[in-house]
Amino acid sequence: MQQSDSWEPLSKQGWESCAESSIIPTLPEQSKGFIQVFLDGGLNQQRMGICDAVAVAKILNATLVIPYLEVNPVWKDTSSFMDIFDVDHFINMLKDDVNIVKELPLEYSWSTRDYYASAIRSTRIKTAPVHASANWYLENVLPVIESYGIAAIAPFSHRLAFDNLPMDIQRLRCKVNFQALVFVPHIRALGDALISRLQYPSGRSTNYLQEITDSNDKQRAGRFVVLHLRFDKDMAAHSACDFGGGKAEKMALAKYRQVLWQGRVLNSQFTDEELRNQGRCPLTPEEIGLLLAALGFDNNTRLYLASHKVYGGEARISTLRKLFPLMEDKKSLASSEERAQIKGKASLLAAVDYYVGMHSDIFISASPGNMHNALVGHRTFKNLKTIRPNMALLGQLFLNKSLTWSEFEQSVVEGHKNRQGQIRLRKHKQSIYTYPAPECMCHA
Repeated sequence: MQQSDSWEPLSKQGWESCAESSIIPTLPEQSKGFIQVFLDGGLNQQRMGICDAVAVAKILNATLVIPYLEVNPVWKDTSSFMDIFDVDHFINMLKDDVNIVKELPLEYSWSTRDYYASAIRSTRIKTAPVHASANWYLENVLPVIESYGIAAIAPFSHRLAFDNLPMDIQRLRCKVNFQALVFVPHIRALGDALISRLQYPSGRSTNYLQEITDSNDKQRAGRFVVLHLRFDKDMAAHSACDFGGGKAEKMALAKYRQVLWQGRVLNSQFTDEELRNQGRCPLTPEEIGLLLAALGFDNNTRLYLASHKVYGGEARISTLRKLFPLMEDKKSLASSEERAQIKGKASLLAAVDYYVGMHSDIFISASPGNMHNALVGHRTFKNLKTIRPNMALLGQLFLNKSLTWSEFEQSVVEGHKNRQGQIRLRKHKQSIYTYPAPECMCHA
């Protein structure tokens, strides 16, 4: 593939975003009561939970309390909704659809996380099935709200179905995801600074607000790729794949797998070769580098690395860095003073990466997961180029040690022709947040 082809933006595909409902939104004259949700998981799992919470509040004609974000036991980030998202924009954007309050009135101030953690409570719903129907909420949650004026649902992740819902509810979920959820100003400002430094590497200054307003208009903005590299110890261990680190690495990962999952990992029953042939192994930094090179990206490509901790540290990334010496990340692009507000906060760090990912020319993720799914959906909604690695094909190619570079390149290019952001219509049970068409996109 010629490099010029690699950078070509997506042509119009006959679809455009339309998250607004065709029905004029109306608020019920009187709310039935309050609904609280408690969301676990990382930033992107919580993001989907927030969208579902708004939809459930609409289904029940209830007033939504700004969702409570649980502290993730792995990342230990205590950031609240208001630390991550612009709460006033959120409430204002949805004011014609759903009543939303920042906190409960005094008469319900007893309804807290601690209250539900200490005993069985009649206002807590803890049996919401995964992907519950709208009817389930009307039959099981509405009576609690009507009796007590409030219902608290925990757990709430993945608790609303993707099928058999009215179109206005589906559109509302997309409106929340793609329009109402905007990051707080300091996240956007830092994100804009990183984007500016990637586009205009020679024009860096220490004051990022100054830098953005000056916006080097004389230069043409440089293009850049965001690579979401999810290759942490958890993922490496859970995959049960062999990553070439020899016997010591194999034993270390097996031991870690035993500690975390007591050995109950589905992939453990397959050989490494079987897992690779099935596309079940996350791409290593070296492999994703070879994929990008085969797709025509050369050593002048500016690459932004969006990742948490990479298993194996800098040594694991060194080959990728040799292929792409202009690789950057939050640390290399911003000073420690600029990063002070997000330091050690996994959700805020992920929010910056998400923001930069939404403004890149190309986004590519090394393995499926919540960040990958969220950005694939959001970039589809905006018709932006997004490369989805063909994991099964790559697994087979990397196993074939007799391939020449040109054969590898040809196979990669051929196998990724239709994996660069082309609209894929949502199928039964698939997430509307990953596949926004056809419900949230209209024929142009």
